[in-house]
Amino acid sequence: MELKGKKVLVTGADGFIGSHLVERLVMEGADLSAFCYYNSFNSFGWIDTLNLNTRTKIKIFTGDIRDAGSVRTAMKDIEIVFHLAALIAIPYSYYSPESYVDTNIKGTLNILQVAKDFGTQRVLVTSTSEVYGTARYVPIDENHPKQGQSPYSATKIGADHLAESFYRSFGTPVTIVRPFNTYGPRQSARAVIPTIITQLLDGKEEIKLGSLHPTRDLLYVSDTAEGFLEIAKADKTIGEEVNIATQSEISVGDLAQKIIDQINPRARVITDEIRLRPEKSEVERLFGSNEKISRLTGWKQKISLDEGIQKTIQWFNNPNNLTRYKADVYNI
Repeated sequence: MELKGKKVLVTGADGFIGSHLVERLVMEGADLSAFCYYNSFNSFGWIDTLNLNTRTKIKIFTGDIRDAGSVRTAMKDIEIVFHLAALIAIPYSYYSPESYVDTNIKGTLNILQVAKDFGTQRVLVTSTSEVYGTARYVPIDENHPKQGQSPYSATKIGADHLAESFYRSFGTPVTIVRPFNTYGPRQSARAVIPTIITQLLDGKEEIKLGSLHPTRDLLYVSDTAEGFLEIAKADKTIGEEVNIATQSEISVGDLAQKIIDQINPRARVITDEIRLRPEKSEVERLFGSNEKISRLTGWKQKISLDEGIQKTIQWFNNPNNLTRYKADVYNI
């Protein structure tokens, strides 16, 4: 399916991955609507920071993904939905699990119900590698068992199964898109790479982190956005769940050292107890398979980890960007 000229809606467009996907869809020539979270400040999140030429090509809809009426209004006449709206912070899900059920499960249900009623041509539901829990084998392919090791991941498993049920029950043309550990410009400070970079650029020589031994499969955000597009274009992905992964891994400790070496080699990492996940909740190893996405689409990783880290540091080095972050605060 070609995306040029298609009426496309991106939910969570005001967020990290969503804003990058919006930029890429504008380049693709989509007739684009961005679903942003309603707020009294009239803020459109990261959409507000895009260049004027891009912003003028986006129709903004403000609403709440938890509200069925809001979703129904936003999806009228839409042909393709990229559903990214979600609560994603794992530590916060320990304190506020009900909000994750409402946003991640009910929000996804709203998208699926309206897509069924309206006959939407394609629905791409965003999953997460966290649904797999700690790897039982590597590389983790789409047949790997699911394990809810946090309230967040449990709600994403629920949303994924709802999406699958609508495909099997009603023929809703759903694809479950499962990015692994995306990083890059605009990422929330709750994530490990912005946490490391902002502490270093703030002049700190003791970098506070949680567990250092877990491994992650790190994917630069432009490669993630490209994965969404390639999956949407391929009819063979309908009814499927598809990883977007680099098929590699690095420990948090090695990652931190790689960033430290580029910014301030004198710095060292210390363990901050409040940043540690409960033992059985920590996902020890993520190392994804990209065999399926490579087989079904034309996607390939373009940005290496070293290049991606350089690009991310460069973005944070801009004072206009860095001042948006609070390096001295632990963001849950």
